[in-house]
Amino acid sequence: MVKITYVEADGAAHTAEVKPGCSLMQGAVWNSVPGIVAECGGNCACGTCRVYVEEAWRVPTGQASDMEEATMEIRDDDHPGKRLSCQIRVTEALDGLVVRMPPSQF
Repeated sequence: MVKITYVEADGAAHTAEVKPGCSLMQGAVWNSVPGIVAECGGNCACGTCRVYVEEAWRVPTGQASDMEEATMEIRDDDHPGKRLSCQIRVTEALDGLVVRMPPSQF
C-alpha cells in the first residue's frame, strides 16, 4: 500500500493507504476523504476531483493528457499544479505524496 495525504483547503489532512494501480480519486473515495466529489466516477468528464500537485511531485505523477486538460478548462482555476485525481495512477513511487484540494470542486 502507498500512503497518500490529501489536504483540504482549510488545512485538514487525511492520510490514506491506497493500492498501487488505483487512481488518487479512487483512494480518496474509498477512504472517505472529504473534498473529492468525483461526480463522473473517474471518467475524466466532470472536473470535480481536482487536486494540486506540488512541483516536486509533478514528474512522478505524470503530465495531464489533452482530454484531462480540456476537462479542467471548465473550471476557472489557473493553479500550475492542477490535475484530476482520477487521472493519476498510484505507483510505489508516489509513496508519501501530498496533494492539496481547492476550496470547491464547483
